Amino acid sequence: MASTRSNTALFGAELVGTALLLFIGLSVVIFNWGTGSVMATLVPSESLRRVITGFLFGLTGCLITLSPVGKISGAHINPAVSIAFWLRGKMKTRIMIGYVCSQLIGAIIGSLPLLFWEQQGQSIRYGITLPGDAGIQVAFIGEALTTACLIILLFLFVGNKKLRNYTPYTIPFLYGFMVWAEAPFSGCSTNPARSFGPAIVSQYFTDYWLYWLAPLTGVIAVVSVFRLLRLHHYYHLEAARVSYHNSYTPNCLKTTDNLFKETAPVGISS
Repeated sequence: MASTRSNTALFGAELVGTALLLFIGLSVVIFNWGTGSVMATLVPSESLRRVITGFLFGLTGCLITLSPVGKISGAHINPAVSIAFWLRGKMKTRIMIGYVCSQLIGAIIGSLPLLFWEQQGQSIRYGITLPGDAGIQVAFIGEALTTACLIILLFLFVGNKKLRNYTPYTIPFLYGFMVWAEAPFSGCSTNPARSFGPAIVSQYFTDYWLYWLAPLTGVIAVVSVFRLLRLHHYYHLEAARVSYHNSYTPNCLKTTDNLFKETAPVGISS
């Protein structure tokens, strides 16, 4: 019974965190890029606006990880992150599935208020992500690479005791750069839930599959490299958390019931 209540709290935190990420983050996108945006006048440079948009979206994620959401669930707020932790052997399968489902539900809830942006939101389909003019192959590569960059950063920081508490603060800078560099090719989603919410609201699912398959390709590639090079010995994850590493963490976020168990680090301490 206590375990059920604990799991409900974990799933609820992920739902709330993802809803906040989409509502605030996509409101930033609409404000900066929708028809009639004052930002287009104030900041006519699209490159600079991409940097601002990415930084503010990342800052939203940073603040959520530092909020009670992060303390309760570890603030994955992204199916790609949850699956990455699961593949590293730090989540029970049913908990990972619960996280992903909660994130998708949260994405819908967080995207519904975007309808109040009316014409400005409609003009960019409420922040939907779509392949750019370079084509779907380039968009796929871009999504896989940017998701891989996110997961590498998380593994390197969370896997190092001296760096792990700084992990949330890296996110705004990472997204400021990635959105600037990659958004013209795919929208720089890196998060299937982030793409799911506006797709539901706008009822536009063209190429949505890409925003699952490409991020998962990036995740699998990074996890495979970490295992091949035995980097998990040097960047050992104690729990499936992005923040609040000293807080109580249930066992379901420390171990797994699948084949992806990792051995404890040897030789070099993180």
